[in-house]
Amino acid sequence: MFYVYVLWSTKLQKRYVGYTTDYQKRLAEHNSGKSPFTKSGMPWELVYTEEYTTESDARRREKFLKSGVGRKFLDSLLK
Repeated sequence: MFYVYVLWSTKLQKRYVGYTTDYQKRLAEHNSGKSPFTKSGMPWELVYTEEYTTESDARRREKFLKSGVGRKFLDSLLK
């Protein structure tokens, strides 16, 4: 399975969208500073996940959630 996940950083007041096969492990990596892009926002909180059977579907959804329409969707969903 592949997962699209959304993290929230209270410190930065920003979210991060990604995809992985193990979102709990990936969250731990983000919170241990192993990801240079998210290191400054620690701690990160997992706020949303979606499950997909194929990597291509997960990547497509991740790309959508990073688009203008996708960001608006997340804004309305997570508020």
